Amino acid sequence: MKRKERAPLVYSELERLYPNAYCELFHKSDFQLLIATILSAQCTDERVNMVTPVLFEQFPLPELMAKAPVAKLEKIIHSTGFYKNKAKNIKQCATSIMEEYNGIIPRTIDELITLAGVGRKTANVLLGNAYNINHGVVVDTHVKRLSNHLALTKHPDPIKIEQDLMKIFPREKWTQLSHLLIFHGRRVCNARKPNCPECTLRPLCSKK
Repeated sequence: MKRKERAPLVYSELERLYPNAYCELFHKSDFQLLIATILSAQCTDERVNMVTPVLFEQFPLPELMAKAPVAKLEKIIHSTGFYKNKAKNIKQCATSIMEEYNGIIPRTIDELITLAGVGRKTANVLLGNAYNINHGVVVDTHVKRLSNHLALTKHPDPIKIEQDLMKIFPREKWTQLSHLLIFHGRRVCNARKPNCPECTLRPLCSKK
């Protein structure tokens, strides 16, 4: 079966399993989603969600985070890993938003990736979830693993995986596709202990 033929079958089953799949990073604004996504690098969403309530209670807006002492940011986000670099990035990101964009987060990927700590994946998360702009597909570890298992790509490189997925899924489904794959990766196709016997996608899995 060709990838274009597999794609709608995979999407349909995932949508049936997780009709309400969503971004699981806690946030109340586009700025908070941006910061939470930066913190999620090399870290689980669950861990990020443990620290952001405290972080956003004190620094909910870019103007406040831009003025935050780096040492205080480091202390709050310490458990997310790489905390020194992340603290520096989120403060600089907030500062750039205030100084270069008048406090308004830009809505193009070219502008977003100029912000500290923001790469293509983070930009795609923000554009798709905060602004409903399907610019690309978010490829995290779950999306990478499942895309290969389900023979939607043969590449290990996230950039090439994203390109493959964008070719076989309609643009309007790109953001939700990531949520669906991530939900399945966390709940059934766990990297360490996949529950293959109960996976309804098993007939389409190349690892069966």
